[in-house]
Amino acid sequence: MKRPLLAIFLIVLVDVLGLTILIPLLPFYAESFGASATAVGLLQSTYAGCQLIAGPPLGSLSDRLGRKPVLLVSQLGTFAGFLILASAHSLPVVFLARAIDGLTAGNLSIAQAYIADVTTPKQRMSAFGLIGIAFGVGFVLGPGASGYLSAHYGYHVPIFCAAGLSLMSILGTAFLLPSVTAVADAAQPAAPLASEEEAPVAPGGRRLRILDWKIYGTYFRRPVLGGLLWEFFLYTFAFAVFMGGFALFAERRQGLLFGTKQVGYVLTYSGILGVLIQGSIRSKRVHKFGEVNLVTLGFAMGTIGYALLGLTYGIPLLLVAATFSSIGNGLVRPALTSLITQQVGREEQGVVLGLNQSLQSISQIVGQGLAGFLIEHLLLSTWAFWAAGITLLALILNRGSRGERIAATQGA
Repeated sequence: MKRPLLAIFLIVLVDVLGLTILIPLLPFYAESFGASATAVGLLQSTYAGCQLIAGPPLGSLSDRLGRKPVLLVSQLGTFAGFLILASAHSLPVVFLARAIDGLTAGNLSIAQAYIADVTTPKQRMSAFGLIGIAFGVGFVLGPGASGYLSAHYGYHVPIFCAAGLSLMSILGTAFLLPSVTAVADAAQPAAPLASEEEAPVAPGGRRLRILDWKIYGTYFRRPVLGGLLWEFFLYTFAFAVFMGGFALFAERRQGLLFGTKQVGYVLTYSGILGVLIQGSIRSKRVHKFGEVNLVTLGFAMGTIGYALLGLTYGIPLLLVAATFSSIGNGLVRPALTSLITQQVGREEQGVVLGLNQSLQSISQIVGQGLAGFLIEHLLLSTWAFWAAGITLLALILNRGSRGERIAATQGA
């Protein structure tokens, strides 16, 4: 299984690089076309809204047709979106580019489903940690490169670089990624499977559509799973508020000291911390600490980081706040995703991962729009305290059902 996981890691890494190049750049790029902070938030919400609409159908297609072909379609949409964005001459075209990218943005959820297909439950936390490492490396290289290139060569150059990386990802999927069926066939002659625990996970069952609210509710009503899903929603909501407003917050709070270059470098620093955290999660010592405890610690660190951000008026405290929030986010996502997938059977893997993606899209729609509104009205500390309060609520929810989750994990 090492070969397909290595391939999916490289593909996700290249995809994330393309994504992270846009993070410090897009708010300033939109402002160059006359966008207000609220419009910048709505621009980011547009991508998430299109993703929410298109995500479940793409997931269903990947369950029926296979992960690889649908992943290729998704990546082609991202490539087209980057090209349109780079050639934009007005704000409506910028919105169009983000909408096209959002309508085909199933890359991460399909990659997660692929990992679930080829790993056992006990392997899954480490495997999902690979995506975390890809995000960390992407945040190390992407924002810093974007900040430097945009400061010295203009906004269009890093966007074209993102398009080139997207093309590389397409080629990697086409030529490096084996199909799930091929993985299963290759593993078959090695030894008979002793138990269900050792078997590779089959592709997940059917996906939920955007209007299947009653079915969504059945998952939220499950004793352990429901609380985990609420925590995932709160985590992604706080992160969306943070990412939706950080660049413009830094520009307004730090004044002329902060542009794309400086924002990119701060995010690079956060990415370095993310890589270190994700690497440590894969060690046996940290693994014994347990996913439940990692999530608790991560929420606590994230709350402190976001709260400190609201008090920040200088670069040193900004870096301290970034340290806490980066460590918190690096701990929460892989551990929480692993706990969620352990609470469902194989036939529901596709459903629950698609549900996670939908929750993330809803969080981004609301959170990024809220961030833009608060930043435009110069409620800079309020913006940071919103993210801190949401993360604190997740921590309280986590602490309230911690014992139940530990028991469920030990019984899995």
